Amino acid sequence: MGSRVVVLDYGFGNVRSATRALERVGAEVTLTADRAAAQDADGLVVPGVGAFAACMAGLRKVRGHEVIGRRIAGGRPVLGICVGMQILFDAGVEHGERAEGMGEWPGAVERLDAPVVPHMGWARIEAPEGSRLFEGVEQERFYFVHSYAAQTFTRGHDAFADPRFRPPLVTWAHAGTPGHGTRFVAAVEDGPLSATQFHPEKSGDAGARLLENWVRGLG
Repeated sequence: MGSRVVVLDYGFGNVRSATRALERVGAEVTLTADRAAAQDADGLVVPGVGAFAACMAGLRKVRGHEVIGRRIAGGRPVLGICVGMQILFDAGVEHGERAEGMGEWPGAVERLDAPVVPHMGWARIEAPEGSRLFEGVEQERFYFVHSYAAQTFTRGHDAFADPRFRPPLVTWAHAGTPGHGTRFVAAVEDGPLSATQFHPEKSGDAGARLLENWVRGLG
């Protein structure tokens, strides 16, 4: 039997594509907003499309933020995708309005400072050494479609970081041409919590390998 994965169906995700992509790499997938099922699964996937504030409101409506928080506290794997990654930060700022996020990571998600927004299409990533998520696809391209992103990541990477704890592994990507554009957070691996700004379910063989890596880590 494959690992049991719940794709959280809270009204703001590319849920069908994510479900099919996870099934193709051997996971036993349930698409649901049921909190007990989401809590008990081997892995929880939180997709997200659209506006940060709307996604957060949808998540709270099904009390998904409580499930995510409990899973992380208990060391149980969670994977956020696109806006499902963005809501893990302190806040999102869209059109001058600030919406509170889950606060798992410090910082705000803001509009990309790039010549062309939205940033759409295939882009290479800069994966850190030791990444399990990108094992075997460190040099590949992944599919992005977004206007906002986290453009800094400080937790565990600043002068005040506690050396007893391993800092999160942060993968970066670039929107725009060299010298014109901005570097942004493309993925984070932080203990049981992983997330990607790109869409692995739309990223062909590279995305399938990444999802396979994540599912394999569910044990």
